[in-house]
Amino acid sequence: MSFQQPSPTPDHGAHGPFGLGGPTGPMQPARSRRRWLKYGAVGLVSLIVGVGIGNSSGSAQAGKEAAGPKAEPRPTVTVTETVQAAAPEPAPTVTETVTAKPKETQEPGPATSFSGEGEYLVGEDIKAGTYRTAGPEDELGCYWERAKDASGEFGSIIANNNLNGPGRVTLNNGEYFKTNRCQEWKRAG
Repeated sequence: MSFQQPSPTPDHGAHGPFGLGGPTGPMQPARSRRRWLKYGAVGLVSLIVGVGIGNSSGSAQAGKEAAGPKAEPRPTVTVTETVQAAAPEPAPTVTETVTAKPKETQEPGPATSFSGEGEYLVGEDIKAGTYRTAGPEDELGCYWERAKDASGEFGSIIANNNLNGPGRVTLNNGEYFKTNRCQEWKRAG
């Protein structure tokens, strides 16, 4: 009978026990170990980077919260106080009695001055008396006429005149006085 000695390493085929590499032996480095180390190192570095990123954003947020008013502007609050001043004593009230004098009013009745344009009945529209004017309003001259009635007939004219300067006329009750293009007539006496 022949006896075979068991091999110190089990034979798992060409890919090793997990199918990750070639044969392992004392002379060849284990490929699967290198791969595990390589992937483990990459995973460990990724884990450290992830934790670092998580901590940096967390610490930034914590830094913002800790910073408080320096990190974000806050609204300004203004408080205004109104101080009531002591009210001064009121000044004494002085009552003065004044007797009002009425304005001098014209006597009711005919006017003592009138426009230089129109026809007036003496004694009703205007008061009898002597009137004066400064003269014509324009270069055409000032015309006035005294008449015994308002018919406008040539025979009703008592007196008339064309003025190029100042003038006067005396009017009697019951006469008609017609004036054209004259300045205002005012009673002279």
